[in-house]
Amino acid sequence: MYKVFKNHEGNDIAASVFGKEPDPLVVFLHGGGQTRFAWEDVAKNISERGFFVITYDLRGHGDSFWSQEGKYTISDHKEDLRSILESINRPANLVGASLGGMTSLLLVGDGKLSNLCKTLTMVDIGVYPNQEGSEKILDFMSSAEKGFSSLEEAAHHISKFLPHREKPKDLSGLHKNLRKREDNRFYWHWDPKFIKDRQRRNNTDYFRPLEVAAKNVEKPTLLIRGALSDVLTEEDKNFFLSIVQHAEFEEIKDAAHMVAGDKNDIFQATIYSFLEKHN
Repeated sequence: MYKVFKNHEGNDIAASVFGKEPDPLVVFLHGGGQTRFAWEDVAKNISERGFFVITYDLRGHGDSFWSQEGKYTISDHKEDLRSILESINRPANLVGASLGGMTSLLLVGDGKLSNLCKTLTMVDIGVYPNQEGSEKILDFMSSAEKGFSSLEEAAHHISKFLPHREKPKDLSGLHKNLRKREDNRFYWHWDPKFIKDRQRRNNTDYFRPLEVAAKNVEKPTLLIRGALSDVLTEEDKNFFLSIVQHAEFEEIKDAAHMVAGDKNDIFQATIYSFLEKHN
């Protein structure tokens, strides 16, 4: 079911809702450059196993509002998440990948807002993203400024970026990540302003609030890493676990940074096991 939330500024946050509302709440937050549809399969399956699931497009992505001022800091995303959870008025199990994980961590580590969270799952992200791995993603997001002539061209472009993943035969799902404009070409479904401050994101100080937040996390926490990831390295993983010492950890073989897309079945089983334990 499609639903629109409002953030504190009155802007639209597009979401998909699955399952029965009385069931324990799970909120999935996608990574930069993705949309809520990255979670569609896992959201359906988790909801069928007794959870009320919400996936939403982060600001500047998908069908949610695009900030005219280019306000896309982690703190901005945190405030949108806060708006959603306060409107629902119940604690959520937060599952965040990459940017979505950092957004969730910043909220859970805020002592004034931790009551909005029941559990925290970080998907292939820690406190300080590996700079080299992050740069590869930002380079990909900066590519194809002139769009694609067809879905096939877009699929080929993605395959070059993710050579370890089999190219899908059915390309219809790409429509959810691309917009067809007046020039009849397909463009990424996110605001180009989102990465205009990419140099600032290479600064350690940009992520320092995440370290402060991590030290305040008391909720049950799960850290998931794709074994092939170059964003959450072994060193970064160990650093996170040294701070959030009660956190559980799972590594998924043959998966890179886009864990859910690479090994969806294993990812789903891992998520469900953790949620079942703590709900």
